[in-house]
Amino acid sequence: MSNSIHQLVATDIKGNTFDFSTLKGNKVIIVNTASKCGLTPQYEDLQKLYNTYKDSNFKIIGFPSNDFMAQEPGSNDDISRFCVENYGVSFQMMGKIKVKGEDKHDVFQFLTNKSWNQKVDSEVEWNFQKFLLNEKGELEKVIAPQTSPLDKEIIDWIEA
Repeated sequence: MSNSIHQLVATDIKGNTFDFSTLKGNKVIIVNTASKCGLTPQYEDLQKLYNTYKDSNFKIIGFPSNDFMAQEPGSNDDISRFCVENYGVSFQMMGKIKVKGEDKHDVFQFLTNKSWNQKVDSEVEWNFQKFLLNEKGELEKVIAPQTSPLDKEIIDWIEA
C-alpha cells in the first residue's frame, strides 16, 4: 500500500464522490467533527485557519462522526446547515462516517494504521483530532483534539 492518502476516495456531505488525488500539492488537515461537543467551537478557528491559508496550497477536510457519546446525531443535511449557519464553514465537509471500530472508514484506517500510512499507529481519541498531511499526501503529525487549530505548532507546520 502506498503511504499517500491520494489513492483514497470518500463521499462528501452532499453525496458526491471526493477523490483525494485532487489534494496533491496541498498541505491538508483532516479533522473528525461533531456538532454537540464541547470542542465544537473549534469550527470557528478551523474556518479562520482556512480563510488565512486557503490561497497558499492548504486545505481542511472535516469528517463528521457520531462515534463519541453520540455528539453528531444529525443527518448530513443537518450537519451542513449547522456548520454554515453557526460557523460559516466553507472548507470541505464530508459525509458522516465511522472513525473507530470495525466499520472505520478507509480514510481513518489510513490515518491511524502504520501499515497504511508507514508512519505511526494511533487512535482517534475524541472529536476534533487533527491529522496533518504534507503535499504528497503523507501523514506528518497527529494533533490532540483539545489543541486549538490556531496553535503555533499547526501554524508553523503550514508556513514551513
